[in-house]
Amino acid sequence: MKDINKYDSKLLKDLLYKMVLIRRFEEKAAQAYGLKKIGGFLHLYIGEEAVAVGSISNLDMTKDYVAAAYRDHGHALAAGLDPNSLMAELYGKITGCSKGKGGSMHFFDYEKHFFGGNGIVGAQIPVATGIGLKIKYNEEDGVVLCYFGDGAIHQGSFHESLNLAKIWNLPVVYICENNHYGMGTDFRRVSAIDDFSIMAESYAMKGKQVNGMDVLEVYDATKEAIEVAKSGTPFLLEAKTYRFKGHSMSDPAKYRTKEELEKYKQKDPIISFKELLIENNVITEDDYIEMDKRCKKIAKDAAKYAEESPEPDLNELYTDLYV
Repeated sequence: MKDINKYDSKLLKDLLYKMVLIRRFEEKAAQAYGLKKIGGFLHLYIGEEAVAVGSISNLDMTKDYVAAAYRDHGHALAAGLDPNSLMAELYGKITGCSKGKGGSMHFFDYEKHFFGGNGIVGAQIPVATGIGLKIKYNEEDGVVLCYFGDGAIHQGSFHESLNLAKIWNLPVVYICENNHYGMGTDFRRVSAIDDFSIMAESYAMKGKQVNGMDVLEVYDATKEAIEVAKSGTPFLLEAKTYRFKGHSMSDPAKYRTKEELEKYKQKDPIISFKELLIENNVITEDDYIEMDKRCKKIAKDAAKYAEESPEPDLNELYTDLYV
């Protein structure tokens, strides 16, 4: 059994709560999508919760930043964005965090230092690098966590960004969420290496591969990475994780077997962490049931808020545009 005595009990409970909140939010979003309340693409984070929660829990969002890819719901919730505004964004309502004009792939909150949600594969990596430059230029005490999938790591934007980040010694932690599939393609079919963390060596950076299904391992590894990044060397972290749903809601995921999916469900980051906390007398089963009820209510209330929120006015077509 893992020794968790070094962690504050409040932190441990908070990690579990945030993962459960993400899971229930995503399940409610999937239900709404099935009822045709949500249109467009919907990329769920179910199964990967430990990565966003474990890493972002190290941040102070008044001075630190997060930039994510299109599978961004979990990161937004972990960063403290309002579930109501996020669900409203999925519904395309004016009360959404992007005024209903971004949808699932474009969550954004400037005040909370959450820079997306980016629909273009790898587009957030140069953005995160630029934020790192801003932090260093202004001599601020902050760090950027930049998230992307295994399908983005072969993009030129990844390599160009890491090269610049090391040249300028920017406070950025690049986190590759390797969920094994770039859409429907096994990452091993399109990559010359299996361990992406060693790519850091090409740019004189430090890299590390961690179990992305273990929230405490992610938490500890990110804490170390942040310390290194803030001391002057960017860091590449690869979190080996797994999504329990398809690439998006329209994906039947026939490229993987039921046996493979079941194998990873046995490693569910929420269930395994809940059991660990119960074994160590941090929480009881009743505590978890109450926590789960609370998260389900938040998700349900968010859907009600989204349903009752108004559509954007037609004039919104011409706001927030670069001409």
